Amino acid sequence: MADGSATRTAVQGASVDVAVVGAGFAGLYMVHKAREAGLSVQGFEAGGGVGGTWYWNRYPGARCDIPSLFYSFTWSEDLAREWRWSEKYAPQPEILKYAEHIADRFGLDSAFLFNTRVESAIFDEASGRWTVKTNLGDEVSARWVVMATGCLSVPKSPEIPGADSFRGETYLTGLWPHEGVDFAGKRVAVIGTGSSAIQSIPLIAQQAAQVTVFQRTPNFSLPALNSPLGEAEVEGYLAGFTAYRDMLRSGRSIFPAPPVDLRVQGEELEALKGGLWNGMGLMSLFAIPNLMRMPELNEEVGDHVRERVRQMVRDPEVAERLVPRGYAIGAKRPCVDTNYYDTFNRDNVSLVDLRETPIETITETGIRSSAGETPFDIIIFATGFDAMTGALLKMDIRGRGGRTLGEVWAEGPKTYLGLMVAGFPNLFTVTGPGSPSVLSNMISSIEQHIDWISGAIGWADGRQVRTLEADSAAQEAWVEHVNAAAEGSLYLDAASWYMGANVPGKPRVFMPYIGEGYKIRIDQVAARDYEGFRAE
Repeated sequence: MADGSATRTAVQGASVDVAVVGAGFAGLYMVHKAREAGLSVQGFEAGGGVGGTWYWNRYPGARCDIPSLFYSFTWSEDLAREWRWSEKYAPQPEILKYAEHIADRFGLDSAFLFNTRVESAIFDEASGRWTVKTNLGDEVSARWVVMATGCLSVPKSPEIPGADSFRGETYLTGLWPHEGVDFAGKRVAVIGTGSSAIQSIPLIAQQAAQVTVFQRTPNFSLPALNSPLGEAEVEGYLAGFTAYRDMLRSGRSIFPAPPVDLRVQGEELEALKGGLWNGMGLMSLFAIPNLMRMPELNEEVGDHVRERVRQMVRDPEVAERLVPRGYAIGAKRPCVDTNYYDTFNRDNVSLVDLRETPIETITETGIRSSAGETPFDIIIFATGFDAMTGALLKMDIRGRGGRTLGEVWAEGPKTYLGLMVAGFPNLFTVTGPGSPSVLSNMISSIEQHIDWISGAIGWADGRQVRTLEADSAAQEAWVEHVNAAAEGSLYLDAASWYMGANVPGKPRVFMPYIGEGYKIRIDQVAARDYEGFRAE
């Protein structure tokens, strides 16, 4: 498996059919599809190997919040049958091994330049090609560019006074050191209570002398009830593999859209609320019809979870600080945990509510809040990501007329179907804004998008189409449709990273698409000779 550690000569003057940015699951599958179609391809990856977010996020307890059997590709039945997940929710090392296995099995490593960050992609209207440049001086010409950069790939740096002044150890969960961290006997501060903190705090607390959690907004979290995968579960999945794959390809959902006026109640609702504790995590939440459309229903479900938190945490004051308030359950991505709430029953774990006791500054030796200074040996910043647009806007991407993507997205991201942007021909965004993306099973959405992109490239090549891009009118209509789908939903109830609210100065726009029939829609667009796209 490539680690990119060897020095290399910059690639100059190369010309390929497809440039792929990112070697996560999307980038790997795109390289496979491009080669399958006989296209030349050059991949770029900032990390030292494949895996994307699973290469970088190595903090203690990192694991998927979708059951492992479903966090798997379906495009190769042989792959599905030969790979064996060991746990219901796979841990980061195993997911990384899965990505590495895919790269090895299909010979995908050789397509990538590792430890190589793309700095710019400039479109030349005369030639109809993109020039991709990297931090190592590479310059590659490509007809098509596929941005497989991931939705949660740009960690958000802490915006706390004095963050650089601390003389102890500091770590960002999204850029965790590969060699791990020794917490034994250490006084540890964890700032943030999103998914990475909720997954890591229980394990850190088992090693550290003291853990102090600094929480601004409590999160909803559901129990993983993680366990080894049994033979019966694996065999059941494989027996239904063809039907499951066909369902995904047809665009049907495990949880079909209910009638808009359906309000579950009584015994049925009690069973669904009880199901939140069956270890199926997010899937058990999605199973509640109209949860994100009916405020009273949502409040009742949220109250059920809040009461369970109170039951799990022995200290009533700590429990109340951990109870999520002020937003609907599901409006922020709920977490899936192992012993998170129980961890606050430990003698070596304390909670600081930043709404009551705000941080004033980080000092050389610790953290000073309105209640005084506390010394620490280690500070962990679990401060989240610049989601969905961060990786794209870090690059200098210029389309027609030299306009940058940053200029075009100054008031918020606009795409057609989450796949292309008007004015940026032959450039695709995988699981981009305006697609189900982070509100879906990401690996399934990646597979659907790469299949669609590959089909679009094949369609264009078969018709000698020089450039393909989103029509601006179709894009505006789609953006209006995305906004209309979100309007009236409880997703707008929270200042979440779905809306970019965690990044100062980022436009507040709800980025994912929550409407029905997305896969059916994009397939129909393709069947109608890429309706809504300009082909020249």
